[in-house]
Amino acid sequence: MEIAARMPKLSRLRELVRALGQVIYGMTIYDMVRELNKARASLEHLFILAVFGDLLGVPILPPYYSLRLLPYIVPTLETWRRSMLREKDLTDLFDQEIG
Repeated sequence: MEIAARMPKLSRLRELVRALGQVIYGMTIYDMVRELNKARASLEHLFILAVFGDLLGVPILPPYYSLRLLPYIVPTLETWRRSMLREKDLTDLFDQEIG
């Protein structure tokens, strides 16, 4: 009976430790991780533009190299094309943080 009585306390303690860990993560490195993800996405878009720019009419690399890299890019190709051809406006400038 003692083990059954301890189970709710243990689960409550685990939830408390997990919540405390998330708070510490949010206070320390969350912003850095978010900025790194934005930088990674930006570099990925630039790479795909350099390699598959001919899909948008910007021929940079010969098609041979594009075809060799095509299997690795296929999962992100449609979202990249949509983001590159999306019309930008003034609110997009405010979305980017200065710093």
